[in-house]
Formats: sequence, C-alpha cells, structure tokens
Amino acid sequence: MSGAERPPGRMLRVGGVPLHVLREGKGPVCVLSAGLGMGWFDWDPLVPLLAPYRTVVRFDRPGLGFSAPSPEPPTASGEAGRIAGVLDALDLAGPVTVVGHSLAGFHAEAFARLYPERTAGLVLVDGSVEEDARPAPGRELRTAAARLRGLAFAGAGLPRALGPALRRLSVRAASVKRQDPAPAELVRRTYGTARVARAVLMENARYRDVAAELEELRTHHSLPPVPVTVLAASPGSGSWLERRWLQRQRALADRLDGRFEAVAPAGHLLMYDRPQAIAAAVLATPFIRA
Repeated sequence: MSGAERPPGRMLRVGGVPLHVLREGKGPVCVLSAGLGMGWFDWDPLVPLLAPYRTVVRFDRPGLGFSAPSPEPPTASGEAGRIAGVLDALDLAGPVTVVGHSLAGFHAEAFARLYPERTAGLVLVDGSVEEDARPAPGRELRTAAARLRGLAFAGAGLPRALGPALRRLSVRAASVKRQDPAPAELVRRTYGTARVARAVLMENARYRDVAAELEELRTHHSLPPVPVTVLAASPGSGSWLERRWLQRQRALADRLDGRFEAVAPAGHLLMYDRPQAIAAAVLATPFIRA
C-alpha cells in the first residue's frame, strides 16, 4: 500500500464520528470488532473464510485504523451503540452475529444486552474477563491524564518513532507464530500516527470503567436466548497462568450459558493463529430472520 493509496472500504459518519468501515461477502451478517488498539486489517486472515457465507462487517473504532477520533472517551453502552450505528449506516437491520476479541468482548456482550432483537449470536474470542469489576478511582483524572500523555507523545514525535515497532512487538508476543503479517506500510500509516497512539492510551485508561459498566448492564439487561461461544487461547505451555486463564474463560462461558472451547495451539491473537476456529464458531450460529 503506497502512502497515497486509499484504504479499502469507506468512511461513514456514525454518531458524529467518521468511521472507516468495510462490508464484504454475502449472506447473514456478522460484525467483527478487534481488541484494544487493533484495526480492521487484524481480521484479514478470517474474512476469506467467512465472506463466501456471511456478510462481514468490520470497522475501526474512533481514532484507530483510519477512523477519526472521538471527543468522548469509550464506554460499554457507547461502543454497543456504535456497532448498532455502523449497521444502521449500512442499512443492515436484521439480527447479526457479533464477534468480539479481547476488550471488544465487553462491547459485543453489551450490544447483545442492549439490542437483543438485533442479536443472532455472540462469539467471544479470548475475551477480556473481570470477575469483580469495579470502576477505578479518579476516572476523570485518568481520562485527562491519558489525553495529556497523548499530546506529550505526539509533541515528542514518539508515535512515528516507536508506534510501528511497539505494534510489531506486541503482535509477536501475542501469537504463537511470532510474526506480524500486516504490511509494514499499513502499520506505519496507522500506528505511526499520534491519532492512533491517543486512542490506544484512552482505551487502556478506560478499560476498568468499561468492565464495571458491563457488570452493571448484566444486572439490568438479560442476554437474549441466542448461541454464545467463548473461544479461549491455549498456547500449550501448561503453565499455571495458562490454566488459570482457561478456568476464567470457562467460567465466563458458564455465566453466559454459552459453549466453551479451548483453541490450541494459539496465542491471544486467535485471528492470526487459528482463524479457522473463529470461522467455525460463526458459521455454526443459526441464522435468525428479522
């Protein structure tokens, strides 16, 4: 991808924010939402497995990928509404299967609870788990600090100097393949920007608040009676940390009355290590007509 080349997909204004959105394939709709700080292209290994059978929608959250930043920090209900807004902008009204990876597992579950009539199924891909989620103190202070750090990083030129390298290191650490398949130019054009750096800092700063908000939603909004699959990454090390993580993922599946599957060998980035497992879970979700 050259520096002047336009990214695939299109820009749609959702909730007042221009978002980079891709719609591919045909058939029942599934929405893909990646983890903290990740972009649309992180789903590239999965899309060819789904597009012959599903209409696949993926988008960059505000500030990430090629989307514009949002003046508002992320919330669970806000991200659920963003998914609904993307579907509305694409004129896709029927029930959809929502796939949430890592942090976006919170967003996917919030969508199902707030928009039950629009949900056909949930697939949580090594989703974030917080068993006793409570808001961290000083939310507004942390939000302001994240904004200030973003400005300081940008002023020092750190996103361009360090952003792509940090992206590469984090992907290699979270994949059993130990490599980042994303094109170097695409990584530079996104992770080398202050916009993406600020979005990553903000998502990280508000992580516990989003988890606590989802816990509150669980109290007041039931899940619809749709299939839920929890896919947990199992690198195969046999370590205590791995066993504990699988226990927590199984407990999440039990709490959501869902199906649990340990996927091995795989790191946190299941879409890179085992995209076939995600595709199988999505394609196993029955199509619900509106």
